[in-house]
Amino acid sequence: MNQLDRFIPNRSAMNFDYACYVLIEGRKGKENPAGSSPAKEAYQKQLREVFNMNRTRILAFKNKPPAPVELVPQDYASVRQAKPVKPCRHIPQTSEHTLDAPDILDDYYLNLLDWGSSNVLAIALGTTVYLWDASNGSTSELVTVDDDKGPVTSVNWSPDGRHIAVGLNNSEVQLWDSTANRQLRTLRGGHRARVGSLAWNNHILSTGSMDGRIINNDVRVRDHIVETYRGHQQEVCGLRWSASGQQLASGGNDNLLYIWDRAMASSNSATQWLHRLEDHTAAVKALAWCPFQGNLLASGGGGGHRCIKFWNTHTGACLNSVDTGSQICSLLWSKNERELLSSHGFTQNQLTLWKYPSMVKMAELTGHTSRVLFMAQSLDGCTVASAAGDETLRFWNVFGTPEIAKPAQKATPEAFAYVNRIR
Repeated sequence: MNQLDRFIPNRSAMNFDYACYVLIEGRKGKENPAGSSPAKEAYQKQLREVFNMNRTRILAFKNKPPAPVELVPQDYASVRQAKPVKPCRHIPQTSEHTLDAPDILDDYYLNLLDWGSSNVLAIALGTTVYLWDASNGSTSELVTVDDDKGPVTSVNWSPDGRHIAVGLNNSEVQLWDSTANRQLRTLRGGHRARVGSLAWNNHILSTGSMDGRIINNDVRVRDHIVETYRGHQQEVCGLRWSASGQQLASGGNDNLLYIWDRAMASSNSATQWLHRLEDHTAAVKALAWCPFQGNLLASGGGGGHRCIKFWNTHTGACLNSVDTGSQICSLLWSKNERELLSSHGFTQNQLTLWKYPSMVKMAELTGHTSRVLFMAQSLDGCTVASAAGDETLRFWNVFGTPEIAKPAQKATPEAFAYVNRIR
């Protein structure tokens, strides 16, 4: 019987006089059987037979119970079941393409790979910066620096996808127009050692150096140094601006992670940091701002720590920490799903895809034979390029294809309107 049905007795089919007798008088003989006699029991039995009083049920149902009412109509349930279920995404375990990357520096603290908004990948190999156009697969040489300036220690595209910053071993930073293939200017005087990390924030180029300093350079003006951030005691190897352009995250070889706020910036003097985070016990190079939550930052520790940590950069609170088991070289958030990709060093030299926020491993991609030092993401967010000390550049279809491809928004070249005049 359906537990949701409720049956109502039919009163017209009941004998209430007999019911009253059974409830009141009928129980007396059972509760006190010693007071009865064989003659009395025979008389009562015959009386019951004559008057049809052998019934034992007090409540009687003479009418057929009504049919149960469906809580959810069948046609509606079929519509609900017909709703398409999103299929599980297939994640290829091998790279789609592999290119040679000879002379790439096997140096954990450098940043030698970046994918611009014009769908061009830049990679520094020794003293030369090469450009690989993802739309047609063509390769070109942007610049080869002199030996006394090189090797190249960092590359980073500007938001417009046309201009690129090139950090050098001699503490200088060159700005290049990739379309015209010509150098625009050189930023000097800010650092005293190699520039291993770069980060654009519209017309502001932040540079991090082995000297521990971070300098904000306004590329529109002749006196380009507008702010200096002092906090790190060793090389700055990780540098990332948030999407809002308000906060800068920096990681260093001193195992420290700093959050800097532009609202607290002051010119001509050192600026106080917003947060000084000391939870890592190894160098902090891997940094990635979450694309769907502006105040969420992921950071990765080196070989002595091996943990991915998640931070609320408004409060400075550590939200979660996950031990990956190996050196973390780079981190990338998916643009299409709530997923995070990490690249690793010893011993597997793998790429690991994590589901956020559960941090369940979705896939491990192997193929590199040396630590995967650098990663960059394509314009549509589907493909990831990885470069390793094994002198190979591999392309992985790890993040899948977005359901609706959104056109990329490029920054206007107005920020560089005055660069050509300053040499």
